[in-house]
Amino acid sequence: MGKLYVRVDDRLIHGQIVTAWCQTLGIEQIIAVDDELANNPMLQSIMTMGVPAHYNPKIVTIENARALLQQEYDNTLLVIVRFCKTLGSMRDEIKNAENINLGNSSKIPESVFQLARGVGWYIYLSQADAELLNLLVEEDGATVFSQQMPQEKLLNWPDMKKELGL
Repeated sequence: MGKLYVRVDDRLIHGQIVTAWCQTLGIEQIIAVDDELANNPMLQSIMTMGVPAHYNPKIVTIENARALLQQEYDNTLLVIVRFCKTLGSMRDEIKNAENINLGNSSKIPESVFQLARGVGWYIYLSQADAELLNLLVEEDGATVFSQQMPQEKLLNWPDMKKELGL
């Protein structure tokens, strides 16, 4: 069985993913999970244009991601989702993830919590997002943290909860 890493990042596949995270984690395949993008071939082409072919990037629906992750895989995967709530739909399939890294997440109408660090690092969470992340940590034993770049200090979920007042 290979390794699975999960990232929540509303930008999905972008330069930091390809140039920093994939190399640091030894990623062999990138799977972006987003129903809307998975059904738009033009946007898929744009998003994967700068991704080296050896990462075999896929942009799939939640259901397709669930099916892919239920199969045996021997490589190291990076699954990227745009929204925390997507993790709830894939809970069984991500139980064996090495970790869940919270990247940027833009403000949405349901957002009630905000974390910010420096320029360009924002995490907005809804109450449901916070409850889901807490559930993943407490019931599934997931390791949840936020780290923009591999060389930066990470902020773990317990410290995030304190900052958020949870």
